[in-house]
Amino acid sequence: MPVTVDDATFDAAVGDALDDVPQELMALLDNVVFLVEDEPPEDLGDLLGLYEGTPLTERGWGLEGMLPDRIYLYRGPLSRLCEDLEDLRDEVTVTVVHEIAHHFGIDDERLHAMGWG
Repeated sequence: MPVTVDDATFDAAVGDALDDVPQELMALLDNVVFLVEDEPPEDLGDLLGLYEGTPLTERGWGLEGMLPDRIYLYRGPLSRLCEDLEDLRDEVTVTVVHEIAHHFGIDDERLHAMGWG
C-alpha cells in the first residue's frame, strides 16, 4: 500500500535527503534548482525524478547566463512506490543522488553499476 504523507512531510524528506548529500559534493553543483512536482509529464510514466539541463561534462564556453538546470522529484510516483515514511525517505535520497549524478555526467548504466540505479 502506498505511503500517504502531506506536502510538508514530503518536502521535509527532500530537505533531509539534500542535507545527507556531502557538502563537498553540493558545493560542486553549478546552477541547479530542486523542484517537487506532484506527477511527471504523462509521456514519462511513473518516473521518480528527472534531471533537465546540461551536464557539467558537456558544458563549454558561452553557457553563462543560462537558466539553472532543474532536478525534479515526483511526489506521486515516489509515494506509490513506498510502503512507509522510512521507505519514502530512503527512496527520495536515492532519487536525489541519482539526479545529482546526471548533473555530473554520470549516465544510468554507470549509476546501476554503482548501485544507485
